[in-house]
Amino acid sequence: MPLLPGPMPIDVVLRRSARARRVSLRVSSLDGTVTLTLPPRTREADALAFAQSRADWIRAAVARMPKMHRVTHGTLLPLEGVLTRLDPGPARGTVRREAGALIVPGPADQAGRRVAAYLRALARDRLAVACDRYAAQIGRAHSGLTLRDTRSRWGSCTAAGGLMFSWRLILAPPDVLDYVAAHEVAHLAQMNHSPAFWAEVARLMPGYATRRRWLKAEGGALHAWRFGD
Repeated sequence: MPLLPGPMPIDVVLRRSARARRVSLRVSSLDGTVTLTLPPRTREADALAFAQSRADWIRAAVARMPKMHRVTHGTLLPLEGVLTRLDPGPARGTVRREAGALIVPGPADQAGRRVAAYLRALARDRLAVACDRYAAQIGRAHSGLTLRDTRSRWGSCTAAGGLMFSWRLILAPPDVLDYVAAHEVAHLAQMNHSPAFWAEVARLMPGYATRRRWLKAEGGALHAWRFGD
């Protein structure tokens, strides 16, 4: 992975694309990854020189990224939109919710992984209930529900009716999670983003625009939490 040199070197991911017509730079708004895309015949040295010429812009964009937070004992973590303290628990046992805190058993260096497993299970429960409710309202059934730690989208719906969601939605307020569920279930009726689709979303969740705005403004911060090493 090439580096952009300087007082604070920055990794740059090189990607060749048959569809690219010119060299382009992108700084991910989710994790700050800097990607330099090259057309097939462009020399790597020329592309890196282009990145170097945009060094000030790259550094400014990376500096605007939210600070990453490692999840461990003592962390204040948003859980269903509420800051929740992670307290140490006994050596054995399962993660449990108790009086505004999550009790996390085991050593601190395993707390992140244990909490992530707990959050995935809770997200699945919440999303399954929401999706089944909305699917019943439109008279259609989905073919399954999967969870991933996606960076580019909060949810998706396949042509076969499979629903996929980011488990990090469990960190957001419940009505935001519900909005994403309604959005993807609406695709069971309208596999597009036409006016008819948005009318379906509005029927399932009146006032959805407020939740959509929250996700656009605050959703990126949900990716700032690091649950592993």
